[in-house]
Amino acid sequence: YGAKIRAPHALVMTFLFKSGSLREKLKSIAQATYTHSRNLAYFVFTYKGLMALQSRLQGKKIPFHSFFAACIGGWLVFGENNPINSQIIMYLLSRILFGLSRLAVEKGYVPQPKQDPFPLVAALIWGTVLWLFEYHRQTLQPSLQSSMTYLYDDSNVWHDISDFLIYNKRTDSK
Repeated sequence: YGAKIRAPHALVMTFLFKSGSLREKLKSIAQATYTHSRNLAYFVFTYKGLMALQSRLQGKKIPFHSFFAACIGGWLVFGENNPINSQIIMYLLSRILFGLSRLAVEKGYVPQPKQDPFPLVAALIWGTVLWLFEYHRQTLQPSLQSSMTYLYDDSNVWHDISDFLIYNKRTDSK
């Protein structure tokens, strides 16, 4: 599963934003794919093993077991701050925030909104990320910085249609 998810992403991001030889790029793609796949496999093995152990020790499965097993697995497997783990954690964080928001409404802790809050959330997220990009760029994750630099800085200079179709930051002068 990790390879299926990471390989296409690494391929696109590497060829869009990384410099180096074809060999270096392919090595980078293979390394990112391997790391992502390995970490997911280690995490699943750790989580399921701890779930089985807790269930066996207590004679039944209780909700706290999943939280505890995942915390231990998260610490052991994803505790190192590196680009792959960072991206996985950011991916999970965004989905957790949406899930917790829905749960808060479902449980009645937050009233059901009268209208869809998504447009407001989208506006606040885009406003915040562009403010960070313009005034505190170094606080953003490197691949987000690269994407935003491409979209908002590099797009200020155009040479011909190939800039639009391929990539608009050249090292050669035309």
